[in-house]
Formats: sequence, C-alpha cells, structure tokens
Amino acid sequence: MEPLNTTIRFDGDRAEVWAGSQFQTVDQIAIAEVLGLKPDQITFHTEMAGGGFGRRAVPDSHVQREAAAIAKHFTGTPIKLVWTREDDVQGGYYRPMHLHRVEIGIGPDGMPTAWRHVIVGQSLTAGTAFASFTMKNGVDETAVKGTADTHYDIPNFHVSAHHPTVNVPVLWWRSVGHTHNAFVMETLVDELASRAKMDPIAYRRKLLNPDARKLRGALDLMEQQSAAWRSRLPQGHAFGISCHESFETGVACAVDVSIENKRPKIHRVTVAVEPGLAVNPLTIESQFQAGTAFGVSQLMAKGAITLKNGHVEQSNFDTYTPPYIVDAPVIVDVHIVPSVEKPSGCGEPPVPVISPAVVNALSRLTGKRYRTLPLATV
Repeated sequence: MEPLNTTIRFDGDRAEVWAGSQFQTVDQIAIAEVLGLKPDQITFHTEMAGGGFGRRAVPDSHVQREAAAIAKHFTGTPIKLVWTREDDVQGGYYRPMHLHRVEIGIGPDGMPTAWRHVIVGQSLTAGTAFASFTMKNGVDETAVKGTADTHYDIPNFHVSAHHPTVNVPVLWWRSVGHTHNAFVMETLVDELASRAKMDPIAYRRKLLNPDARKLRGALDLMEQQSAAWRSRLPQGHAFGISCHESFETGVACAVDVSIENKRPKIHRVTVAVEPGLAVNPLTIESQFQAGTAFGVSQLMAKGAITLKNGHVEQSNFDTYTPPYIVDAPVIVDVHIVPSVEKPSGCGEPPVPVISPAVVNALSRLTGKRYRTLPLATV
C-alpha cells in the first residue's frame, strides 16, 4: 500500500539514500549519474517497508533519478519524494497485456498429440540492460516462462512469442511471465481432462514428464491433504485444481469455491509445495498464505488498468478495485513436501496457481470456460 518514495541527502561530495528497492545496485548507479558522483560515494539504505512485488525493480530507476534531480538543488538538505496514489496509478509501469492462441490436437485416449501455442505481448526487457541475456532470437524469455519450459510431456509441442512495440510503460509483476502462462496452461489442461472424462489430478499425473519430481511430489501431497474436504463439498460448491513449477519450486493447489453476489467466494485453499530443503517452514507457510491472496488480485472484476485516448482511466481505489477481505481465501493450509534438495524460490511461486484453480472450479459450477482475466462476469 505504500506509494513510491525515496529520500536523498546530497552533501556535494557524497549522498545518502533511503528507499524501498529491489535493484539497489542499479538505483545506486543511477543516483550517482544524476549527482555527478561515483557509486561508492552513495550510501544506500534499503528500507524494509511497503511492498514492491516487482514495482521497485525498475531498470531505469526513474523514481530515484527524479529524487536525485531535486536533491541536487538542495545541497545538505534531505529531500523526500513521495508519489501520490494518483501519480502511482496513472503514471506507473504496468503489467503488460498478453494474448494467447492455442491449438491442440487430441488423441483417442483424450491426451494431447500436438500443441501449438502463440503468445503476443510487450517485452519486459527489450531496450533494457537485461535484454542481452533475456532476449534470444527476438523472444523475451520472461514472456514464455511456464510454457516453453513446461513439465507436461506433450508431443509436437511448439511455442512462439511476438512482442509488439506499444507506447505503454510495462514492468514485471510478482512471478513475471508465470502469471499468465500458468493460467492458460492449467485451464486448458483442466478442459482436456474434462473432455477425456478423467479426474483432473489423475490427468495431470498422466501428462507430467516422468522426471517432473517436484510437481509430482506436490500433486501427490495436495491430493492427500485435500481429499477429505473435496469429498464432502456442500451444495453449490465445487473444487478446482492447478499445478505449476516456477523458480524451481513445484506447487499444487486445490480450492473450494462457490458464487456469492456474482463473485467467486474462495472458502478454502490447500497448497502443497516442493521447495527443496525447507530452511524455515513457517516462512514458507507465510509466503504461500499471503501469495495466494495476492494472486487473487489478477482475478477479480475491475482489477485492470484501462486506457482511453492515451490516458489511464483509473486514478485511485475509487476507480481501481483491488480484492476486498471478503475476496481473500477464508482458509489457506500449506503443506511442504519433505526434501533434501537445494532450497528454491518461495516468494513468487504461490501467485500463478490460484487463478487457474479458482477458474477451474467456476467452470464446474457454471459449465462455462473463462479465458480472460480479470473476470468480467461469473
């Protein structure tokens, strides 16, 4: 909830900075450039406040540059720059819009025999210092994470991506390309399971590569821990399933969903995670409880930024609607697969699984398939 901010004291031959930052070194270099100093003349204090979720990992360091440009004119006086909420909403960097087109060939056993997947969306790294190692043959690998490296064993699998140049500033959002790719993959796999008249967990287990150990472990544990409540759902409730591996962590998710006031109501989430060696299980539990709630923000109606005649239409929380407390999962129980492998990521992997699981549950309730986020209607 904390708006973007930076505090700088410029003393002529040195500067001291206080900021919430995910790119401290990049920001330190940018501030030095504006002030005419060397990076080692900048003391940078990272403030553990507010939230970033990708918004404070900005390759051009535009907020820090703005604060430094002001501080340059007030030598010896600390300058604190705080963006207003309207600045943040209307002048920020946005998660890029992506469109997917998928064509699937299906065999007599209901399993895919071919998969052609085309992704169109702005590149996050083109034109930045990251392009040299993220752009390959004109494709931004952050845009295809979760599809090109899928752990499903699909014959004749082909993914391509195209990056139009659009005059909208874009930036990564927590879990980067996995957010939209997991949604597309997991809703389509669920649809395939339904067409094959197979249990969605059994279908995924059959489709996974034999060496997808982390996903198999997470899927098995999720099935075990959710079996009791999935077998006795109240009338008007349905369960949804998803699984996805990101940042070398396998995650499987089951949700209990109903519809209240034309909005999805998430009564329970059971998450199983295979993160390698769990150094601090309580931290993993906290990350996954909060991360699933965070992931709901890409699901709910009126949760998108829209533009008209080149201007952002939203300005504050009266026109942009984040999830309310009533939208958050009532119960999130997290289970960790025992492992002695090296620890892997736990901050971003909770986010991709919640939206496809909820949408898969909604499809069981309504008979409709949902292919766009945020949801316009249920």
